[in-house]
Amino acid sequence: MYQRQGELVMVGEPTVGRIAVAARQRLALLLDASGRIGTTLDMELTGGELAEIALPDFAQHVAVDLASWVLDGEECPPPTTEVKLRRVAVRTIRRGKVHRPAGAHVAYNATTAQARCMAQRHTVLDAQLTAATAGKRWVAEDPDSSVIAAPIMVQGMVLGVASFYRLGNADPFDEDDIQLAGDLASRAAVCLDNARRFERERAMALALQRSLLPRAFPLQCAVEVAHRYQPAQEGVGGDWYDVIPLSGGRVALVVGDVVGHGIHAAATMGRLRTAVRNFCALDLPAEDLLSQLDALVESMDADEAEDQRGVGIIGATCLYVVYDPVTGLCSVAAAGHPSPAVVARDGSVEYLDLPTGPPLGLGGSAYEAVELPIDEGSTLVLYTDGLVESREQDIGTGLERLRAVLAGPGRDPEELCASAIGGLLPERPSDDVALLAARARRTTPDRVATWDVPMTPESVAFLRAEVSRLLRAWRLTELVFTTELIVSELVTNAIRHATGPVELRLLRDRALICEVADGSSVSPRLRRAQTFDEGGRGLFLVAQLSQRWGTRYTARGKVIWSEQPLPPNGDY
Repeated sequence: MYQRQGELVMVGEPTVGRIAVAARQRLALLLDASGRIGTTLDMELTGGELAEIALPDFAQHVAVDLASWVLDGEECPPPTTEVKLRRVAVRTIRRGKVHRPAGAHVAYNATTAQARCMAQRHTVLDAQLTAATAGKRWVAEDPDSSVIAAPIMVQGMVLGVASFYRLGNADPFDEDDIQLAGDLASRAAVCLDNARRFERERAMALALQRSLLPRAFPLQCAVEVAHRYQPAQEGVGGDWYDVIPLSGGRVALVVGDVVGHGIHAAATMGRLRTAVRNFCALDLPAEDLLSQLDALVESMDADEAEDQRGVGIIGATCLYVVYDPVTGLCSVAAAGHPSPAVVARDGSVEYLDLPTGPPLGLGGSAYEAVELPIDEGSTLVLYTDGLVESREQDIGTGLERLRAVLAGPGRDPEELCASAIGGLLPERPSDDVALLAARARRTTPDRVATWDVPMTPESVAFLRAEVSRLLRAWRLTELVFTTELIVSELVTNAIRHATGPVELRLLRDRALICEVADGSSVSPRLRRAQTFDEGGRGLFLVAQLSQRWGTRYTARGKVIWSEQPLPPNGDY
């Protein structure tokens, strides 16, 4: 028998009355356990709740040990008879250091109550804990302690063991306590199994999420980048980020957030990230890219609605930034996403004032981009709402806290990311977070050359000579011949088929970039000329001589561009 703290049974009380009091106490403990065990989907916290519910009335020391395969989120135990245990929780009324704390590996020899209960699959009482049964004594000053070991089992699988100890002057356990210990372990077993299954799904979703996020960014000169992804404790979401090199030495910075959690959200994130990369290959303006992405999410949502197994409505937000290191201009468009922060070189922090459009997937939305200058050395900080908003904190408060942790001069993107994550996120965040910090660089004037092109055939020879002279000054003599051919074809096509004004630009980045801008919005088409055709080989020749080439549209017309890799001895 045991007595609850503060409740004394009178000497001489009839035996029936004492039994009734003990029964009520057991029932009250079980009812208390129903509400207090399993409040989270965390195995360590659930094990701790089981231990705490038994202290100090039923036991004075409680340890909860789970099999390693359970903690690793595996579906079933490995094909071996040896059970490797790790301690997930220990609670005691004793002061001082615990012999085996949480996280320690635990092994019981075959004579202990714990080993016997797992082998026999039922609760075992060891009324007098002795050195022979305990192996290594766990509390040397309590030789008369007793223990009940209850297996934590679900559907015939042993997940672990719960050990309840009586210490000191407390009455040893008796046969009436065995049922209560087993009931407590059974209630915890269901919650621990749910937490195990959740952890397994979370691990799968996190593995999928991390495989779909960029592991390394392509080399580019426009920005210096740092990034973080912090998964939520209770469910991986669909937050993502990307850095995508564009034509003309520009770069796209992207951060997005898919509604929901789990594998479905992670898979949707991967589809959207792939779509953004494909749209970037078309060199779409920021507002047009979001419109295309909105239409894609709307069609994905329609597919989900038609599928009887659909898991809910798809929704997402996105922030898309294009930075041009030659002009220092940023084009920014948002679809239901928080505005980025700009950390100036002096350490001051401001949020961009954007016309935020609706989230993706609503259909028929018109997005608007804002173009603004970014000073060299300033850092753009893009983030998802999990960084600044939670159940305990509104977004206004979160933004002010973010401003405070980002403020301060002389910090690089890595330091800003570390400050934001460390200063704003709790130990167990409820939402996942994607964070991207990009410090702006400028292309120096000596790496850019521009010529206005007269609309006469004679100008081609002049430009070839200018390009040859410039490449020799840049110590890129190996590229003179191919670049002259590319310039000749692009300029000649612009003079013949486009409208003015025409401009030629050479840019020395991580590649040699050649651009010809004109006032026509008609895009040329690559085709294979027949044997006796007099023309039609210009773009084919450009494609053969270039590593990449393409067309992008501007407010005044279009730009035909090509990139050639620099020779091994050509510095950036």
